[in-house]
Amino acid sequence: MHAHFLDPYRHRTSLVHALDARVKLVLAVAFIVTTALARPGAWPVYVLLFAVVLSAILLSELGVGFVMKRAVLAAPFALAAAPLMFTTPGDALASLPLGPWTLTLSGPGLARFASVALKSWLSVQMAVVLASATPFPELLAAMRSLRLPKLLVAVIGLMWRYLFVLVDEVLRLMRAREARSGQADGSRGGGSLAWRARVTGGMAGNLMLRSFDRSERIYAAMAARGYDGEVRGMERPPISGSAWAILAGGLLLLALILLLGLVL
Repeated sequence: MHAHFLDPYRHRTSLVHALDARVKLVLAVAFIVTTALARPGAWPVYVLLFAVVLSAILLSELGVGFVMKRAVLAAPFALAAAPLMFTTPGDALASLPLGPWTLTLSGPGLARFASVALKSWLSVQMAVVLASATPFPELLAAMRSLRLPKLLVAVIGLMWRYLFVLVDEVLRLMRAREARSGQADGSRGGGSLAWRARVTGGMAGNLMLRSFDRSERIYAAMAARGYDGEVRGMERPPISGSAWAILAGGLLLLALILLLGLVL
């Protein structure tokens, strides 16, 4: 169950799932770069970018609700840009007294904050589509095929795989705690809030030590089997002509959207 929770991949028989992972990775990165380079307040560009990501969602058959719920992840990061609403000079829309200071909400600041929030939301949606429509091993293989540094790909791969090790250790600790925590029916278990915090802190420290120890054993086992920083697999086939056409069309479309944003 926990593996299903961690792994974002969802099997479908869609066109996006069948597309070469290298093409999907390049197009997703190009979309995110285009979104980041879009000028603040270029609302027609944002509408076009949303149409692109919505088309990708529909073609992937993942479901709009599935992607939108996971795109909420962008909300906390967008809040980091909230000071832009009060620090960007421009026409004042409202004032908020805060002790000896007065925060002034400006029109350009509000537009910049809305632009940052929209960019983050659109980028996370495309990242969700990429991760949900491509198995993670294929993404790693695509990164190596695109000549990304071997060390970077190895760090990403090990970080992902150790998440499952960490979750497994958490489940072991939880089972051990439940096995040692007898509780009569109708009674409330545990102690005070301070006692619970102390127990939680001890479990967190124990989890860190056990995770480090297990990761060392896993790496020693990998090194004993010839691991040298790269997971080898079968040679990937060349990109098909149709995939090249999709790649060229997607990059051309994103370039036109970016150009439109510069013109506006």
